[in-house]
Amino acid sequence: MDFHPTEEQAAAAGLASRILSDLATHERLAEAGSGSDAELWKALTTAGLTAAVEEVGLLGLVLLLEEQGRTTAQVPYAATCVYGILPVAAHGSPEQRARLLPALGTGEAVATGAFPARGRITAEGGRLTGTAPVVPWLRDATHVLVPDADRALWLVRTDAPGVRTSPVETTAPWSAGRLTLTAAEGERLGSEGAYEDTLAAARTAFAGLQAGVCAGSLARAVEYTSTREQFGRPLSTNQGVMLRAADAYMDTEAIRVTTYEAAWRIDQGLAAHEHALTAAWWASEAGKRVVHAGQHLHGGMGADLDHPVHRHFLWGRQLDAYLGCGSELLAELGASIAASHAFASSAEGEQA
Repeated sequence: MDFHPTEEQAAAAGLASRILSDLATHERLAEAGSGSDAELWKALTTAGLTAAVEEVGLLGLVLLLEEQGRTTAQVPYAATCVYGILPVAAHGSPEQRARLLPALGTGEAVATGAFPARGRITAEGGRLTGTAPVVPWLRDATHVLVPDADRALWLVRTDAPGVRTSPVETTAPWSAGRLTLTAAEGERLGSEGAYEDTLAAARTAFAGLQAGVCAGSLARAVEYTSTREQFGRPLSTNQGVMLRAADAYMDTEAIRVTTYEAAWRIDQGLAAHEHALTAAWWASEAGKRVVHAGQHLHGGMGADLDHPVHRHFLWGRQLDAYLGCGSELLAELGASIAASHAFASSAEGEQA
């Protein structure tokens, strides 16, 4: 395994860091409320950072999402990439790729996904009916990637007949909405296995986003405890503070390394289902611990809803449950490992 970024990946991450640092400020994020920052989204797409995902791969996207997570920038970047660019590039027909990828790359089209599949949406003759209660960034989206009850993937335009969206407020300000389909026309994307591939990539990408959220929370806590004095010395010199920060750092690194491994394996075309689940589990369980620690290390300031660290807390808790909470992911991972061992034993028995 080689997690060292390529020259293109490092350049893209550096550019994203500069744009996000300049524009995703606390003041602008507060002004945006629960909506997206249109100016920031335009800056990212104009810089080519959305279209670049085709070139830098999932590992490159993870590096970019870490930068978004550090600033909790309110743009539909993760959703457009994992539910638009990546699945269309991997599973779309030549015609679909030629028609959809340029618009997604320039930001003219915005994608999101009604993931994971919960069996609430059915398809009959290319018409979809059902409801997805909460879809992130739905208010910004022009296209929604929808898995039906049989886990076939359909791309649905939000302005199509039979499609209704309504705003929903979530823990994090993700411009979410409720998607209701009534015999809405869908465009089939990919074939067998496309849903599983997309879900694994999405879990990996959002784990990368969580790594950035945690790193940003921890950085704020380190800065605060290093400058805030109590009894004539910085809070950071208190052993309890140092230990809590050290635990948060190790948790953040665990999220990062498991995410890098899953992304690298997916880019290399290797089996990565269990690795994506592992990364998602760390993002859920460890991520929750880190953002709680970030708030606690701010003392009374951490209880201030207007303080920047509170935004990391909200994002961390939203990502904790998105695409499966820790216990759900662990159960799925255990079932997958057990099935793999049963298959291996059966194969050995047949050979004998």
